[in-house]
Amino acid sequence: MANLNKVMLIGRLTRDPEVFMFANGGKVAKLGFAVNNHKKNPQTGQWEDDPVFLDVEAFNRGETGKTADLVEQYLRKGHQAFIEGHLKLDQWTAQDGQKRSKIKVVVDKVEFLEKRPEGEGPRPISAPRRQATGSTAPPMDDGGSYDAPPPDTEMPPPPPGRGEGEIPF
Repeated sequence: MANLNKVMLIGRLTRDPEVFMFANGGKVAKLGFAVNNHKKNPQTGQWEDDPVFLDVEAFNRGETGKTADLVEQYLRKGHQAFIEGHLKLDQWTAQDGQKRSKIKVVVDKVEFLEKRPEGEGPRPISAPRRQATGSTAPPMDDGGSYDAPPPDTEMPPPPPGRGEGEIPF
């Protein structure tokens, strides 16, 4: 039987990203994220927001993965973002000897949903994502268009043996 571990969220940061470096040169940006569920208040009959608070981790991965760098540079407490990722179970033993666990979201892709102030240059794009054709595409913004990558950005070629538009399975 197949499994699927995928999360897509639109919400706001609850704190500025905290960045940690690894001995091997890697980097992780840890942030708090909140999304709202809507529920009906039984007393008033009104719909209310019911916030869900999540711990999120964004890593720099591979040669082109700079997600932690982008999160560190462009996201701040209160900023709205779209996060696509997967769940990870974090387990540890606390100082009192009790076993603890927490589910975290690990970012695979992030898109910035904040409007940029007037007069600023192009909005930063998120790390390139692989599509079924093996090509990369910049993320869509809330207006349905996107900022193109800088002209000196070289896009990786599609994997050998697959033509443009071929389905990879």
